[in-house]
Amino acid sequence: MKINWGTGIVIAFALFITFIMYFVYKVQSDSKYDNDLVVEDYYVHDMAFSDEMKRAENAIHLKEKPQIQYSQSAVIINFPESFNASEIKGNVALYRPSNKKFDFQSEIKLKDSQMIIENKKLIKGLWKVNMEWEYQGKKFLSQESIFVD
Repeated sequence: MKINWGTGIVIAFALFITFIMYFVYKVQSDSKYDNDLVVEDYYVHDMAFSDEMKRAENAIHLKEKPQIQYSQSAVIINFPESFNASEIKGNVALYRPSNKKFDFQSEIKLKDSQMIIENKKLIKGLWKVNMEWEYQGKKFLSQESIFVD
């Protein structure tokens, strides 16, 4: 049977569309291809963006800033000694850009101006650390990235 060029083009298009549809189905149905958003309510998050920028600006203009350090056993957050530890309130959110299943939050609880987050919750890779905290009625936002070995 001889196939003319018109039939060949239709067959080629059909095969191409089948090929693309197969990959669309595979990506949507397989859980290893996670396509979730980093932030669930991104519209609400974007509406509060100017407030977030103000808090980040407040943190930048501090003379003494909290330091986030990673050691083999823990993530250590050191607040300056000049701050009264009992007046610091807020939380620390650690999240994985690659997989939201490992994200978690901790309330800021200081012992001698220091907070320790045990390493057993952290898997290897890049982590984003967001600290939203308040001191003497002023709100701050500190953001850093750490890499866990």
